[in-house]
Amino acid sequence: MKKYSLILMTFILLVFIGCDDFLDRPSLTEMNDDNYWTSENNVRLFSHGFYENYFVGYNVAWGTAYAPLRGYYFSDDFTSRGKQGGFETQAPSSRASTSSTPSMETTYAGPTWNFSWVRKSNLYLDRIDGMKGSILNDESYNHWSAVARFFRGYEYSRLVSVFGDVPYYGRVIEDSELDTLYKDRDDRTMVMDKVYEDFEYVLENMRTSDGNAQYLNRYIAAGFISRFMLFEGTWQKYHMNNTAKANKYLQQAVKAANIVMSSGKYSFTSDFRSLFGSQDLASNKEVIMYRHYDAALGVTHHVASYSNLTEGQGTAPNLALAKAFICNDGKPYQLSTVENADKLDLSNMIATRDPRFEATFWDAPMKESATLLYADKFIDRIGPTLYGSSYPPMYGSNTNTNDAPVMRLSEVVLNWIEAKAEMATMSGAAVTQADLDASINAIRQRPLDAVATEKGITPTAPLMLNAIPDDPERDTDVPALIWEIRRERRMEFVYEHSRLLDIKRWNKINYMKASENPDIMRGLWIDFQTEFPEWLVEEKEGVLKVAKENGTIVTYDGTNSAEMVGYFVPESIAERDIFTDRVYLAPIGNAQISEYLDKGYTLTQTPGWN
Repeated sequence: MKKYSLILMTFILLVFIGCDDFLDRPSLTEMNDDNYWTSENNVRLFSHGFYENYFVGYNVAWGTAYAPLRGYYFSDDFTSRGKQGGFETQAPSSRASTSSTPSMETTYAGPTWNFSWVRKSNLYLDRIDGMKGSILNDESYNHWSAVARFFRGYEYSRLVSVFGDVPYYGRVIEDSELDTLYKDRDDRTMVMDKVYEDFEYVLENMRTSDGNAQYLNRYIAAGFISRFMLFEGTWQKYHMNNTAKANKYLQQAVKAANIVMSSGKYSFTSDFRSLFGSQDLASNKEVIMYRHYDAALGVTHHVASYSNLTEGQGTAPNLALAKAFICNDGKPYQLSTVENADKLDLSNMIATRDPRFEATFWDAPMKESATLLYADKFIDRIGPTLYGSSYPPMYGSNTNTNDAPVMRLSEVVLNWIEAKAEMATMSGAAVTQADLDASINAIRQRPLDAVATEKGITPTAPLMLNAIPDDPERDTDVPALIWEIRRERRMEFVYEHSRLLDIKRWNKINYMKASENPDIMRGLWIDFQTEFPEWLVEEKEGVLKVAKENGTIVTYDGTNSAEMVGYFVPESIAERDIFTDRVYLAPIGNAQISEYLDKGYTLTQTPGWN
């Protein structure tokens, strides 16, 4: 969105400002609620005020909320030194916010208890209603109503993913309506049925183009709808055993994804790395929506600098994540016939795994990573090669200008195939080979860039319905096909929005427990004498450790360099605090409950957090 940031700055200048008291005269030069809603262009401009909150991309400056790598780092894929970051252990004193700045609860990958964006979307819809017929014709009215309803559905989808039951407001509530303002939480299924209705309206009424390809349109909206409905459909299946609602939401996920996939507008013509490190994504046919950065406009970010090898990655990729990457023959490493597929050191994994492994991680151990495995995914191929020298602004500090993909075709097709596979387990139509070819196999056929080709990287073999791998590590309650679809998501979305929300909706938060998943506490196999001898020094005595295949820990003592071969053990590592299933949903702040009580009303705490 090349004009995105400039539009936002313009919008801020036009925020409604109340009139001063001088003779009660309305201003002739300032925009306010009484004189703003006079043209479709103003309606369009108002919509851009939502973009920064919902289409965050790499955020801006030092902002981390909803930014890949810097915001999404809490899951079973990543490990830190010392004691692992944990879930909260008690309800917070307050969880409310009225800020319009994007705000994210890291351990829930979603917003705080903030309904200001719901109110804004309801106000937007109300003002659009007032323009029907006089200013907006039927087509314009339907489109802008769809835009407002999309943002309302977006916000409620996120709130429900964090808190479960939340109060639903389908219109602007006046300050005098205390019974409504202070009503208790509505059942999540009731709320998501309302969201479903909003999204149905969006899919039928939003324009396929609003003039600029990066303005919100039906294809962009449909991509997000496939995300949110996949989440809720699988939540209903795995947490609530409600197959009727699961099917309803999953069917909408498929419908939304089909709108994108059947449009003919998008295709897998980009190499993987270019999706994240390019200075301009305008011509990338895999990117449905992106955020453009421009130093001349003062709109920059810092995500590339944390991929440049110099900046530390304190929460870094672990062995569990690395093991999940499929080999290039399309099989998990335990079943693969690729030479050295069972050797889990960095060089052999780069040579034998799906190309996304090489495109996601640097090809040598790096001390800047807590696990020595460094993710350089969110920068171009040149940036990391400057390690040890000075970086130009595009690679350092908070002055990075590579574009951020906001919605990608790969997510849409993976949402689509997973929703279809889940419905197939609930008496739906069986997944076909054509379905796999249009989704997972289309992704695997992406072109490789010159760097990967020079390293001898080869594309991964297609997933064949008559030869689904039976991974020995597969959970027994997950069919082999769904297991492989989940693997594909894990490889595709490293450090992006997906992983924590995925394991939550699948009811698999136990993956975060090292007692059940010990590989989350380890790095790759490493021979320190040959791969990283600079750490075989006096200051690492008693600190540097490796774990052998049988679990034996070997500590470096200054004389046993030859024994320092095994899975890297991050320094002073310790398991996170014990947690229970209550962490699937966030507690409300005590202050919010007290506020209700002060007004004579009751706000119910999230189950398990009383």
